[in-house]
Amino acid sequence: MPTTRETILSALTGLLSTIPHMAVLRGEVLPERIPPAGLMILRDGNPGEPSVTLSPLTYHFQHQAELEVIVQSSTDRNALLDAIIGQIGAVIAVDRTLGGLCDWIEPEAPEPVDLPVEGGASLKAAIVVVVLHYTAANSLE
Repeated sequence: MPTTRETILSALTGLLSTIPHMAVLRGEVLPERIPPAGLMILRDGNPGEPSVTLSPLTYHFQHQAELEVIVQSSTDRNALLDAIIGQIGAVIAVDRTLGGLCDWIEPEAPEPVDLPVEGGASLKAAIVVVVLHYTAANSLE
């Protein structure tokens, strides 16, 4: 049986996969070729130090998953990246609890980066931290 953390990260991957024409990977290395519509890679991130309530024993996490958003285009990479980030915000806003698995999901502002590629169109990327607020019965979940 998967842990609460794994269930939530899988559900987040599924939610992000609803963005049309967008490839979503989880924990993969950056491929050699970026699809024309862009690519997202969800990194599991850090569940952090939970706060604890004792009766009943419950662990409250503010898990920070990282979403890498990458585009490669010779024209208007900024607009393409901006459109994808807007779509991420829109799909998260539709279901901020992942069907009741989380108490709340909150994406943070993106951290953009330009990555030059020798002999090709440069990459434009951003890291979007997605904070997942959830509770679990023990600290290993």
